[in-house]
Amino acid sequence: MIRANEAPAGRAAAAKRKPRAKAPLHDVQSGRDHRELRINKVGVRNLRFPIRIRDKAHSHQNTVATLAMCVDLPKEFKGTHMSRFIEVLNAHGDIVHVENIEDILHAMQAKLHAETAHLIMEFPFFLTKKAPVTGKEGVMDYTARFEASALGQELDFILTVIVGVTTLCPCSKAISKYGAHNQRGNVTVSIRSRKVVWIEDLIALVEASASSELYSLLKRQDEKAVTERAYDNPVFVEDLVRNVALKLNAHPDVSWYQVEAENFESIHNHNAYACIEKG
Repeated sequence: MIRANEAPAGRAAAAKRKPRAKAPLHDVQSGRDHRELRINKVGVRNLRFPIRIRDKAHSHQNTVATLAMCVDLPKEFKGTHMSRFIEVLNAHGDIVHVENIEDILHAMQAKLHAETAHLIMEFPFFLTKKAPVTGKEGVMDYTARFEASALGQELDFILTVIVGVTTLCPCSKAISKYGAHNQRGNVTVSIRSRKVVWIEDLIALVEASASSELYSLLKRQDEKAVTERAYDNPVFVEDLVRNVALKLNAHPDVSWYQVEAENFESIHNHNAYACIEKG
């Protein structure tokens, strides 16, 4: 039984048990910065996330992209809110569909109160290729990259592919009694286009410009065919970028491009490099 004079102590104990309201956490990023310097891009990089892209053969392909997400930061703010980039990404589901890129950019602008937004997605892209003689199938991987930007409502989109090829040296073939040195190389092609250009079509365009394309699976008959094809089609890096550029010039939907070729030389202690750009 509780006596009357014990009631105040009981009320005091109950008051102690009642949770106190938490003070709001200080938002340092939204604080004023007095250096008066606008930052062009601020955000997160090297973020891995599953994505789904369309391809010609199977209608879609699942892969994993390495992402960069950035916005501009007005001069009056000290910092941006990094967690909001991840919130925007996760709001579009556990797999990002490429068709949602425009929505993601505008969501970044809205959530981070930014004028510009940038999204880069780099990912492995897989094709099943048949060997040239036996027809044996093997899976080849390429690197593809989407670079998308929004300035207000205006959008910019660049598609990049990195394609491995074989090149055979024209000079070596011309001066040697037999044989010629050859090597693998990478061709990096970036384009802006008026309509959608398939990744597969851009890869095929590059492979047709080299001494030979690469394969993951070759039997002896295939290796003979590939070796002889390269010998019959010698190209310098200069030839390689020009061959690709001519094909892009003839493409009705390509409005801008940059083509880079780098050969990993087999008899030199350096790489050979060339670049050509239009637009």
